[in-house]
Amino acid sequence: GDPCATLVGTSKPRTVQGGAVFTVPFDPSVSSVQILLKTDGRPMKSRIELLQGPNNNKQVLDVYTEDGNLRPFFIIVETPGDGNVIRVVNSATLEYPLECHAEPYLVDTSSSGGEGMLWS
Repeated sequence: GDPCATLVGTSKPRTVQGGAVFTVPFDPSVSSVQILLKTDGRPMKSRIELLQGPNNNKQVLDVYTEDGNLRPFFIIVETPGDGNVIRVVNSATLEYPLECHAEPYLVDTSSSGGEGMLWS
């Protein structure tokens, strides 16, 4: 099926006002994270940052779309190891809020006696 529709249907969105930052830490068992950014039809200008531990350089992705409802942005980011934090920065002004869904995508249950990877 459509991973965007599944994510929207199973997670609660977080509104990120223009100029604001939304930070989500993830457990070390989370191998990848799914992120969906959308608006009500207005332009969307944002930045997604992956911070991995205190001493690593962050990975940054700049996102722009003219219509965040017609063309939402969906990505799956691998998050191996400890101390992973996803940070979503709304680079637009206050008049341009965006809706963010950020949830685990692939969870490694092998360390807890599971049977390998678990699709969320």
